[in-house]
Amino acid sequence: MSQGPVASGRCTPAWPKDALRITFGVIWLIDAALKWLPGFRSGYMGTIMGEAQGQPGWLQPWFNFWIRFQHPQATLLAYLVAVAETLIALALIAGFARKLTYSAAIVFSVLIWATAEGFGGPYTSGASDIGTAVIYAVVFAALLALSYYAGPSRYSADYYLEQKITWWWKVAETRRPAAAEAPAAGTPAAEPPAAQVPGVLSGSA
Repeated sequence: MSQGPVASGRCTPAWPKDALRITFGVIWLIDAALKWLPGFRSGYMGTIMGEAQGQPGWLQPWFNFWIRFQHPQATLLAYLVAVAETLIALALIAGFARKLTYSAAIVFSVLIWATAEGFGGPYTSGASDIGTAVIYAVVFAALLALSYYAGPSRYSADYYLEQKITWWWKVAETRRPAAAEAPAAGTPAAEPPAAQVPGVLSGSA
């Protein structure tokens, strides 16, 4: 008995992944706006030093390194954090350089989790969660995976830039889009089948 037809293409719409990306970008934009407030800059170093308190001995060298590194230029680094979060938020909303943005945001989120959030402190007394930045990193990794399986995003700046700049897919897509794949140079084009003349038998004189 023959089986039912098997779907050869995607049946689900592509816009949900774009909605997820844009919504996440708005969340990051709100978070970035808070980083521009004077209170963040004034309390930036205190947050880092506070997270170092109560850490186990084997993690103290890590936090001591970041305290010594950031303390002389704490205000500058606070501004850099605000700039980085703003750029990530705008890139998410616009869909600009998605592969590069997702990859950089994963590193940035893990770094924030490992410093300002003290790894979430799941090993310390009274800890109730593992921190938010590591969850952000997981979401960015999920967006990176979605871009691999779903391909180019129509509702993004990348979609239009890829049509103008041949190499842009390298910073926007996790794999080369099928539309951008061109036949190798020198490959002869397939010849169309020979036309058959009605009424003339094959092989007749």
